[in-house]
Amino acid sequence: MNIVAIVQARMGSTRLPGKVLMNLGGQSVLARVVRRLRRANSLANIVVATSVSRSDDAVVTECERINLQCFRGSEHDVLDRYHRCAQSSGADVVVRITADCPLIDPELVDMVIKAFLKVPCDYASNAIVPTYPRGLDVEVFTAAALSRAWQKAMRAYEREHVTPYIYERPELFRLQSIGTDVDYSRYRWTLDTVEDLELLREIYARFGSQDDFGWREVLGLMDSEPHLTAINAHVVQKAVHA
Repeated sequence: MNIVAIVQARMGSTRLPGKVLMNLGGQSVLARVVRRLRRANSLANIVVATSVSRSDDAVVTECERINLQCFRGSEHDVLDRYHRCAQSSGADVVVRITADCPLIDPELVDMVIKAFLKVPCDYASNAIVPTYPRGLDVEVFTAAALSRAWQKAMRAYEREHVTPYIYERPELFRLQSIGTDVDYSRYRWTLDTVEDLELLREIYARFGSQDDFGWREVLGLMDSEPHLTAINAHVVQKAVHA
């Protein structure tokens, strides 16, 4: 079974343009995401899916620097980009990761994939019911489910966000939700604002600008230095349906 992580990345961002290539402890945010994913044991391949926009030439250049395969597709129809990327990589199972999550944990990636494989389903995620800190989202789904969504999804937000057509239709797809016993969703570890970047830089600095630490170690850091959480606590996440 060919399990492929597809990392969506582009330079355009309404709140923080160019965020995926910003410096995070001496590496780009995208490089941090990829370095962490490379430690996951369940992935056969990792591919970055960016757009054909000239502004995303920089993403392609960074992929070449870190020796990573890059696929280019539609700028705004991200569902189409994902579908074509999955086809080109021969994926049987797709793991969706976004490039603005530089604390993504390879152990969580493996855990969600293992859950997906253990119980027959079309889609599994640790974000259907948010209990993990934002920025640790992992979605795993079959190439067949992706293809069906690509054929049927009509709403703009379904095309932009790739998976809503799947997880909003439990009558059509077998869904599996993975959560924690304790709700940690109050923590925001994703990158969309300058405050988010400030927090992420503080976190990486605390771990010597390495990227081999896990999400529970970050929880420990938040407990010992609660002022860090306040850096971006006021940031409101953009709604999928907006």
